[in-house]
Amino acid sequence: MTPGKGTTPRGAANERQAAEYVRGMFGRVAGRYDLLNHLLSFQIDRYWRARTVAQTEEVLRRPDALAMDLCCGTGDLLLALRAAAHTQARVLGGDFCHPMLAEAQKKAAQRRVETPLLECDALNLPFADRSLDLITVAFGFRNFTNYRGGLQELNRVLKPGGILAILEFSTPPNPLFRALYRFYSMRILPAIGGMVSGDSDAYKYLPESVRKFPGAEALAAEMADAGFIRVRFTRLTFGVVALHIGEAE
Repeated sequence: MTPGKGTTPRGAANERQAAEYVRGMFGRVAGRYDLLNHLLSFQIDRYWRARTVAQTEEVLRRPDALAMDLCCGTGDLLLALRAAAHTQARVLGGDFCHPMLAEAQKKAAQRRVETPLLECDALNLPFADRSLDLITVAFGFRNFTNYRGGLQELNRVLKPGGILAILEFSTPPNPLFRALYRFYSMRILPAIGGMVSGDSDAYKYLPESVRKFPGAEALAAEMADAGFIRVRFTRLTFGVVALHIGEAE
């Protein structure tokens, strides 16, 4: 993973333009984001989030825990974390896309769940050094405009021993399945996503961002370079997704 490298939407010449593109794109599809997530993943996204919750429950069950779901989007993982957490633990949601946070707020209100939501930039978090016990990032890390800078910022705000869990799309190791997945993600997913969402550009960007994103081994190495220890990852669903866990030193 190249130092300073991050998401590279077409037409974005720098990190600021890349961030503006990503924020605007997610804002446009926020209202149909949940429907398309479940439809395009064949509901398997629910299982991926459940695995993430299971891997972080030890922290969530602490009554004094302070956890944050970053790039929380419409709040699916955030609400699952809140449901698994100790009643006295604090679980926050953060995203830099206001329409996504609005959807998360509506969902939390419908379920009568109170959880603070912050509009914030993952590369410049509004937290003191060594203040959080857990950070989760589900399908948002590959949209960072600077991967290394993002990892360093996440490491900054985690307490020693704090946990970072990154759930992200990856490259299936099996060549045959990789070819099938590539065909689905580059041909079928954009067609369905564009038709349902009404935004074809968004669902061209999403599979392209997965294609450009480093593999599970490269992300694990970058986490270690950013100062995380005991970094490990688990491939899920034939390697379509990888769940990375690291601890702040």
